[in-house]
Amino acid sequence: MRDRLEKIIAGYEELQNKLSDPAILNNHAEYTKLTKEYSNQGPLVAKAREYLQACDDIDDAKEMLDDPDMRELAQETIASAEAQLPSLEEEIKYMLIPSDPADEKDIIVEIRAAAGGDEAAIFAGDLYKMYLRFCDSQRWKTETMDVSPSDAGGYKEIQFKVKGDKVYSVMKFESGVHRVQRVPKTESQGRIHTSTATVAVLPEADEVEVDINENDLRIDVYRAGGPGGQCVNTTDSAVRITHLPSGLVVQSQDQKSQLQNKIAAMAVLRARLYEKMLAEQQAAEGAERLAQIGSGDRSEKIRTYNAPQDRVTDHRIGYNGTYQGVLMGSDLGDVITALQAADRARKLEQATE
Repeated sequence: MRDRLEKIIAGYEELQNKLSDPAILNNHAEYTKLTKEYSNQGPLVAKAREYLQACDDIDDAKEMLDDPDMRELAQETIASAEAQLPSLEEEIKYMLIPSDPADEKDIIVEIRAAAGGDEAAIFAGDLYKMYLRFCDSQRWKTETMDVSPSDAGGYKEIQFKVKGDKVYSVMKFESGVHRVQRVPKTESQGRIHTSTATVAVLPEADEVEVDINENDLRIDVYRAGGPGGQCVNTTDSAVRITHLPSGLVVQSQDQKSQLQNKIAAMAVLRARLYEKMLAEQQAAEGAERLAQIGSGDRSEKIRTYNAPQDRVTDHRIGYNGTYQGVLMGSDLGDVITALQAADRARKLEQATE
C-alpha cells in the first residue's frame, strides 16, 4: 500500500503545481476541472500522509529499541502507531473505491401518489414536506418545478430541484416505494389504511453529459391548470416533451412562461436519460446499482411509516425510527446516516473479496 499512497501524494502535488500554471489559470474550464479534482483528492491525501507518517514513526522507533534509554519510549511509539494503522487502512481502502459518478450532483426529486387513492396523495404531500424540512436543515436550496395537486389535499405528483453540496450522495437512498399505515382523517370507523407513494431521486445532468437531438423530441403545449385543477391561465404555457427513442415523457406547467416550462422539462428529461445511462453502464459491468442499498428498483418497497406504532422501518437495513421524528424531517438524517454506513460496509466487503 505504501507505494500506491506515495504515487497518489506525488500526483496530488503535481496537480497543485498545475493550478499555479498561468496557462491553466487563463483556461477557465480546465482550471475549474482541476480545482474540483484537487478538492476531491484532498481528504484521501490527508489520510495517506497520516498513514505514511505512522509507518515512518514505527520504522524510526524500531531503530531505537536497542538503546536501553530509549527502549520504553520506542515501544510506546510503536504500539500507538500500530494501533492507528487498521482504521487508517480501512478509511483509505474506502476512499480508493470508485465513487458514484453522480454523487457530486444536484438532484431532481419526483414524488408520485401510488396505491391508496386520496390518502396516497396526502402521503405524497407529507413526504414532500419531510424532504423540504430536511433540505432546510442541510441548508440546501429547493425549487418546485411541477405540481399536480389532488382535490383531497396533497399531490398526485410533484417535482422539485435540490441544490447543495453533494446532494445526490445523500438523497439517492430515498429512491423507491414508501408505504404508510395510518387512519385517514376521512375514516369514520377508525380503520388503518395502507397507502404508497414512489420517490425518484434523479442526478441533474448537463448538456455535455447527455446530448439530446431536437429531432428526437415531440413537444406539445397546452393550457396550464391552476390550483385545484382550475384553468386560470389564458395562454398555452405548459409543455409536454416526448423523447421518441426512449419513450420517456416529461412535462412542466408550474413555471411562468412556456420557455421556462420547456427549460424545466428538458432538465427532467436530461436527468432521466442520465440515470438510465448510468444504470445501463452499471448493469454492463455486472455491478449493483450504487444509487441505493438494495436492487435500486423503484418498485421495491424501501420504507414503512407506521403511525399507530409510532415507528418507521427502513426494510433495506432493518433500521427503526419514530413516525413523527422521521416524517417531520428531524430524524430523517439518522436513517440516511445508517443507510450510508451500510453502503460503506458493503463496498468495503466487496473491495476485500
